[in-house]
Amino acid sequence: MFKMTGNIMRNLAVKKSTRRYPYEVREPFAKVRGELLNDIDRCIFCGSCQVKCPSRCIEVDKQAYQWHYDPFACVYCGVCVDICPAKSLYQKPEYRKPTAEKMTVSQQGQPRKKKEKPAKASETAAAAPEPPPEVPPAAAPEQS
Repeated sequence: MFKMTGNIMRNLAVKKSTRRYPYEVREPFAKVRGELLNDIDRCIFCGSCQVKCPSRCIEVDKQAYQWHYDPFACVYCGVCVDICPAKSLYQKPEYRKPTAEKMTVSQQGQPRKKKEKPAKASETAAAAPEPPPEVPPAAAPEQS
C-alpha cells in the first residue's frame, strides 16, 4: 500500500487525462472519414457501392430506386465514396452522434431521365431557325 501512495497523490494533483464524452467532444482530426451521406438526386442506382462495401452495410434496389444504409455496420473506410461513379456519396468530417436505438437510413430516389441523342449535323442545320436580318447601326446625332 505504501508503494501506491505516491502515485495516488500525483494523480490527484495533475489534470485528468480523460474527457467526459459525449458532454465534452473533441474536434475531429484533419481529413477524418466520418458519417456517410448520399445525395439521392445525383445517385444513378448502379449498385457499385453495394458491391464494393467490405462490411455490406449498403443495399441498392435498382428497380424501386431505393438506397438503404446501416450506419451501425459501417466501418467508415470510404471505399464506397471512392468508387461511386456519380459522386453522390460523401463523408462528413464528423462522426455520427451516439444513439440508444438502432436505425437504418433509407432514401427513395427518382428515375433519371435519359438524355436524347443529339441530331445529326445535317438535320440540325435544316431545323435551325434563320438569324434575324442585320440592322444598320443608327446614325450618330450631330453636335454643334
